[in-house]
Amino acid sequence: LRKRAAEILDLVDKTEAELTAPDEVVSGDIYIGGGETNAMRLIARIAKDLQTSCPDICYHLYSGNADDVTERLDKGLLDFGILIQPADLSKYDYLNLPDKDTWGVVMRKDSPLAEKAYVERKDLLGVPLICSRQAILPQREGNEFAGWFGEDFEKLDIVTTFNLIYNASLMVESGIGYAITLDRLVSTAEGSALCFRPLKPKLESGLNIVWKKYQVFSPAAELFLERLKSREFSGS
Repeated sequence: LRKRAAEILDLVDKTEAELTAPDEVVSGDIYIGGGETNAMRLIARIAKDLQTSCPDICYHLYSGNADDVTERLDKGLLDFGILIQPADLSKYDYLNLPDKDTWGVVMRKDSPLAEKAYVERKDLLGVPLICSRQAILPQREGNEFAGWFGEDFEKLDIVTTFNLIYNASLMVESGIGYAITLDRLVSTAEGSALCFRPLKPKLESGLNIVWKKYQVFSPAAELFLERLKSREFSGS
């Protein structure tokens, strides 16, 4: 009940802010949810473009997995969600984002696999793995990584699971295991102890930005959607 009450209060605050926003200037709040993905750079670019003409728009970012994001979308607590494919889009209108996320392994630079240019299936057997909740779902639930790995998926030694990659990268840095994740989410710069190696055969995931069908947007969210569509992504 406490959780539901908090959600109701959040929705009341969101609705009140939309109703009281002044008409003469586009202002207000935009709520965007998504998992960790480099596609957030696109959101940042559009927000930056709007900042000059509409400085009173405030963005609220929510990080979570697909289930978390779609639950909040369905309850009206988010305006937009970024979903990593495969995802059930039947309840939503959406745009296909042009970027793709590449799957791979984050590891210490002094680990044996760091000497390789890429990681194959056989390299992952017998080593401790740190996997996202998405990556350990059974193949029948649309898990691309499980489908990529094949019939020996259940033989993997998964020692840690995670929701967001930053804390998992600290586990990798401590030497606990190798993290199965997406590229460009963990710093692997010169001063970092970590590096990223892509999977071979290559595995990529497409991305969608989604919103509820028949959604009535605030002026701020409507303007944001117009800027998204002006970039000529394909959608439904």
